[in-house]
Amino acid sequence: MKGTIQIRGLGKKYPIYRKPSHKLIELFSLRRVSRHAGHWALRDFDLDVAPGTTLGIVGQNGSGKSTLLQIVAGILSQTEGDCQVDGTVAALLELGAGFNPEFSGRENVYLNAAIQGLTRSEIDSRLEGILEFAGIGEFIDRPVKTYSSGMFLRLAFSAAIHVDPDILLVDEALAVGDLIFQHRCVNRIRRMRDAGKTILFVTHDLSALTRFCDRAILIDKCRKILDSSPEKVVHHYQELIYRRERRQAGQRDQYVEVGQDATLPVVSTIPSIHNRYGEGGARIKGILLHSPDGRVLNQVNAGEEALLLVSVDFRKDISDAIVGFTVRDHLGVEITSSNTSYEGVHLPAVKAGTTLTAGFRIRFPDVRPGSYSISPAVARGNIWEHTIEDWIDNAYIFNILETGLIYGMMRWPVQVSYRFHGGEEDLRQDVETQR
Repeated sequence: MKGTIQIRGLGKKYPIYRKPSHKLIELFSLRRVSRHAGHWALRDFDLDVAPGTTLGIVGQNGSGKSTLLQIVAGILSQTEGDCQVDGTVAALLELGAGFNPEFSGRENVYLNAAIQGLTRSEIDSRLEGILEFAGIGEFIDRPVKTYSSGMFLRLAFSAAIHVDPDILLVDEALAVGDLIFQHRCVNRIRRMRDAGKTILFVTHDLSALTRFCDRAILIDKCRKILDSSPEKVVHHYQELIYRRERRQAGQRDQYVEVGQDATLPVVSTIPSIHNRYGEGGARIKGILLHSPDGRVLNQVNAGEEALLLVSVDFRKDISDAIVGFTVRDHLGVEITSSNTSYEGVHLPAVKAGTTLTAGFRIRFPDVRPGSYSISPAVARGNIWEHTIEDWIDNAYIFNILETGLIYGMMRWPVQVSYRFHGGEEDLRQDVETQR
């Protein structure tokens, strides 16, 4: 079926030579002598993409994302495995690759479209739309070597996007030109998605991933490690980056043993369940925000203290449980997160059938007034490596009241001092100093 991608056991290995002469030795020996080490950019990679899917692909630099798209596009051949692609493919990878700097923009449009498989009549019928979208005016008939980098990329993007493919591959190609043109690019790709085109979208813009994609995968160290919803993949990716940054900084978990707090009650109310996922070894029973005197809080003031209670039912024995939460504003922007592991509290081993309540004492900072949500979670592992047992998006909604003028998102605890220079006060201080 047009727009289908099926990958089985895919692997791509690059030869790495310590010296240029080593490659010559291999060539002259007809490959009987090996002088290179191998680097796997992809390994043991399986993927099925149904027609009409918008698939986001995330991972750190060097994880294999671009190699995957180049193999799907037919630019690279795999070392092992199989990649079946059904339908025409347009690739927004290295924009302008294949453009001849001596040719005019118009000539390069015809050349690029012909490479993509369009006939002369098909190119003629689409030329006006390509030129209008690129918006470079009279420069279209000048050699592209005279173009600015922005003009060059705009023309290349426009030429690629008007092929009308069954499958579109996008590799960090949405930051082209000025802001107006970027919006046009995004709208065009959104129209292709709504028209049922299959889109593979590589990006480091995690908000774009959650906006555009209905599915996402995370690639790390040449292997696919997660295939799930965009929200879950983004969460896992952020945790991965956070753990590695902490390790590079030489930080490690420092746990403290704390006794039980007999004042913490079990809560069994979850006001809202927008989205829920996890392995199910433990399940959130309730979440509640309390004042110090026990009142349920649905609205708070900046500087006010509160106790966030999260109760969890354990269905399996878990020796390394973590309980935590994430706070977001009404636009879904993550404001802060915390959990027992992050705060250095080691929970004792928990037996199946046990209910545990974690209490987080909070003093609310001076943040912009409005509606905020709390997403509780329980996991198994530690701050570096863990598995989500239960996560509930936006389970508890509360309001932060206006207590004063706030510029931006929050107010920092700033202290101000001042001094006049060159005025009467300085002259008086100079005189006193001379005495």
